[in-house]
Amino acid sequence: MTIRRIPGLARATLFATATSVAGLLGSAAHAVEIQYWQYFFDARIAAMEQLIEKFEAANPDITVKMTHFPYADYRTKVAAAVPAGEGPDVVQLFYGWLNDYVDAKLIQPLPADVFPVDRIDAEFFPMVQAMKEGDSYWALPTAVRSLALFYNERLMEEAGIDAPPATLDELVAAAQAMTKLDGAGNVTTVGLTAGMTAQDHHWLREVLVRQMGGEPYLDDYTKVNYDTEAGRKALDFYTGLASGTPPATSFGFMDEPQAAFKAGRAGMHIDGSFRIGALAEIRGLKWGVAELPAGPDGTKSNYSSYWVNAITTKAEGEKFDASVKFMEYIVSDEAMQLWLDVVGELPAKPSVGMTEKNANDPVFGPFIRGLEYAHTTKFVNESAQRDVLVQMVDKIILEGGDPAAALSEAAAAEQKIIDDAK
Repeated sequence: MTIRRIPGLARATLFATATSVAGLLGSAAHAVEIQYWQYFFDARIAAMEQLIEKFEAANPDITVKMTHFPYADYRTKVAAAVPAGEGPDVVQLFYGWLNDYVDAKLIQPLPADVFPVDRIDAEFFPMVQAMKEGDSYWALPTAVRSLALFYNERLMEEAGIDAPPATLDELVAAAQAMTKLDGAGNVTTVGLTAGMTAQDHHWLREVLVRQMGGEPYLDDYTKVNYDTEAGRKALDFYTGLASGTPPATSFGFMDEPQAAFKAGRAGMHIDGSFRIGALAEIRGLKWGVAELPAGPDGTKSNYSSYWVNAITTKAEGEKFDASVKFMEYIVSDEAMQLWLDVVGELPAKPSVGMTEKNANDPVFGPFIRGLEYAHTTKFVNESAQRDVLVQMVDKIILEGGDPAAALSEAAAAEQKIIDDAK
């Protein structure tokens, strides 16, 4: 047998190579993969892909795998996956679902040493404090939302309207001026979209009721208070948009309000700041944004909501530690600015949102300024409470029901939902 001796340099090189391979194998063995889930929305997916790429570059030992589902299926998927030990480690959920997720033990509190209550209270907009319980937070948002009035510049110009409406009276007049009818009297273009399954239930509840002199809820949102004169005025205004010659709107036009605006078939559309990213991609659609019109006495009001990021009870050990790191990054100032640029949703911290550039931006600015007078509904069951108002308007518009009776019935039904959750 002939034994070949390896020169010293070659032996050193071989040893270094073996050590490197062993190091890589060891590193791979200790790499952590966590799952992140959110519902499907093009701009949100694009923003999160960028955030994940930046996070992984700074944390090469952590891989984040994103999964998304259609909005209609999202809650069901999460509720089924986490108890089975599957699905997300970090999950995005609507703030109005928090109680459901906590009661079902689907999420766990954020560690107070990394997310101290005093610092979160000081750095974030006050609305996020609905996520707080005792000495810890359950979840935190990357962004918050408010409502504003989108308007079609071409249709406004055709109708001879110089500026977006600043009051409700101006809103009705502008909408009637932009409505178009065919020879048979059918609406072919609406001046203002209408649809309670979109954002109108928030507009009615937190904006119109207040602008008519009322307060939709009392006792920290535990008592329904819109079955009042102010509530009736707000409901009459909203449903009355479909009357008049020509009407200001047509309920059910093109099925979805945002679809009508995207297609250039609506002069104005009330929606959330999250719609900015989708509209920006539509070629040929010239649009602008204005603050919501003020009420009869000049009262301004708005609705603010948000989606939060939470760590699920599935995340344990090194996956929990990795999830905490990922949470820290996606609620950072850098992440919030990127989310604003890509999605159009507003930063959850004044340090990012209220910069001179952002607050005066022609697109973002109206939404950001709206946060100054916005209200955040504290839901016990957001979907059930929304459906109550959807059914109320359907009874009036589709069935010809009495508005006052429908309002009373809706208030009683929503109060039962709140009481049953106690």
